[in-house]
Amino acid sequence: MKVLYAIQGTGNGHLSRARDIIPSLQKNNIDLDILVSGTQADIKLPYPITYQLSGWSFIFGKKGGVDMWRTYEKTNSARIKKEIKSIPIEKYDLVINDFEPISAWACKSKKLPCVALSHQAAVISPNSPKPKKKDPLGKLILEKYAPSTTQYGFHFKTYGENMFKPIIRQDIRSTTRTLGEHYTVYLPSYSDEKLLKMLSQIKDVKWQVFSKHNQKEIFSNNITISPITNEAFVSSMASSKGVLCGAGFETPAEALHMQKKLLVIPMKGQYEQQCNAAALKEMGVPVIKSLKMKHLDKIKTWIDTDTKLDVHYPDITDEIIKSVLEKSLSLYKGK
Repeated sequence: MKVLYAIQGTGNGHLSRARDIIPSLQKNNIDLDILVSGTQADIKLPYPITYQLSGWSFIFGKKGGVDMWRTYEKTNSARIKKEIKSIPIEKYDLVINDFEPISAWACKSKKLPCVALSHQAAVISPNSPKPKKKDPLGKLILEKYAPSTTQYGFHFKTYGENMFKPIIRQDIRSTTRTLGEHYTVYLPSYSDEKLLKMLSQIKDVKWQVFSKHNQKEIFSNNITISPITNEAFVSSMASSKGVLCGAGFETPAEALHMQKKLLVIPMKGQYEQQCNAAALKEMGVPVIKSLKMKHLDKIKTWIDTDTKLDVHYPDITDEIIKSVLEKSLSLYKGK
């Protein structure tokens, strides 16, 4: 059986999950090709990539949200259409898609099945938590960005059918956890200057900040800013006192699994993160709207408390992949 596994390359979460999904797929005696599209990722896959495409990426800003102007500038519709046509989608017996638009639209254009295996597939489920403030455009983008015919989703909890708890990569499972004196920070939609200004107000705390905006280390009193690498970030989280991050999916899930106290700040104008924040808040994780001085007391309160959630995510990646393959193959027999 020839399978295409297509992965969204914007951000680090999709590629982090893929590092565990790919070996699980390979255990099932399949001929596997890998497609990655998008930019803004800091994590590399240790597997050969068959198709490396520019795709359609949302560009992180420096004020807490997506930089819509740079996203618009980087969006080349002619190139995207060319990339969609360039994929020989007909030669695959199965296409598994982690919120990747090029292969998804290639399947749609040829009227072929596309199996979504992503966090986004769980977020758009009517059973999953949603923010109080509605965002029709954000919801529409989440639903139409990478169209699929069958959906399997990952979320912080199982809210419905065809939904699984997070895949926690082996890098996280195998690392030794300790309780250090620092807090790990990953807020890629904020500038280093903004983070320095805000976090320097809390002088009796050590902050280890990981940045998308700087390629060299910066030391400023109680704050260290480093470029993000997989090894350094995992080591920092594992030895941290707590994690302050955006309301993405993988990093909060990994922090919860490591029994670290967690505080999240969802990206502005990013519907998926607003949904994640609603789910995390429902679980008992503190959420603040933005990195502003008016929220400084809430960060201090979080630091002064030791409340952690008793969360454990079992290692069942192989079982998930086997189930998805078995259920999905029947869709392709009559294609």
